[in-house]
Amino acid sequence: MKLTLQELADLTGGKIVRSGAISEFAGMGALDEAEQLDVSFLGNEKYHQDYLETEAGVVLIPLGIASGACPCDSVALVEVENPSLAFAQVVKHFVTTTRDFIPGVAVGAIVADDATLDISKVCIKAGAIVESGAVIGDGSEVGAGSVVGAGVQVGKDCLIHANATIREQCILGDRVILQPGCVIGSDGYGYELIDGKHVKVDQVGIVVLENDVEIGANTTIDRARFGKTVIGEGSKIDNLVQIAHNVRIGKHCLVVAQSGMAGSSTLGNYVTLAAQAGVGGHIKIHDRAVLTAQTGALKDLKGDMVYKGMPARPLREEQKKLAHIARLPKLAQEVKNLRARLDQLESGQSSE
Repeated sequence: MKLTLQELADLTGGKIVRSGAISEFAGMGALDEAEQLDVSFLGNEKYHQDYLETEAGVVLIPLGIASGACPCDSVALVEVENPSLAFAQVVKHFVTTTRDFIPGVAVGAIVADDATLDISKVCIKAGAIVESGAVIGDGSEVGAGSVVGAGVQVGKDCLIHANATIREQCILGDRVILQPGCVIGSDGYGYELIDGKHVKVDQVGIVVLENDVEIGANTTIDRARFGKTVIGEGSKIDNLVQIAHNVRIGKHCLVVAQSGMAGSSTLGNYVTLAAQAGVGGHIKIHDRAVLTAQTGALKDLKGDMVYKGMPARPLREEQKKLAHIARLPKLAQEVKNLRARLDQLESGQSSE
């Protein structure tokens, strides 16, 4: 379905600040790929050069930027408060993301006789297994090859993609999304050294995913040794993340690819762990803290701050340290030159 320029402004809550050569648009694309009938957006200043050179028909831009350098006059401009969010609305307009939900149990799926579900209101796809005592809420879908273990509780309107595993007794709230290959409730990594051998410690707790949690592909969340490993409401966990036993993640946190949290560590609410960040065991990261990429937390960290480095330090402090390190080769050369001059001076004095 095409969009006129005014319809685009209405859809995104934006303001037309410049009309272009095209008044109706049929698609969307990145700034460096978009064509004349496409909508694009400027969501990051890193792409400002692409913005100036774009061939898109219209660009969603941040407030106030139109007063500066702009692309050619053929490109229309619409000011919006959040270009990335506005563009997401455009994507929804052009591309439907609603799933084809067909209730019923597919041929080849295995559902235990004592599982609780309404087959007229859930979708169990081919090869999926729902074990004894499991509960599946209305509107939920279990993808092909997935396993819902014994006694698991799955809330309403959940989407469990192919080949995900939810082990016994774990609990999912409503509208939880599990991407392919993730494992919820694998054993925590616990051993005791006895007589020279590593003896497994039983892991008898569970994992609780609260409402609106999303878990990425091939991410693993370990069951608690006892009690619960908890992922709080609205938190989003990326692909290839490791969450250890008895971890507690607060509400609306973001944990990005290849990050890891050791056992019994805690995140407050609205905490962000960027890619490959790590949190040591029994450590607490307080509300709204941000750990930038590859940052390692080895002690408790205050909230409302941005951290960088290994071990984690406040961002500005770590940046100063890195700036000093970058100067070391130059300083080493200066010391070498000074040493040579000093040697010359000492040599001259000794000859006298």
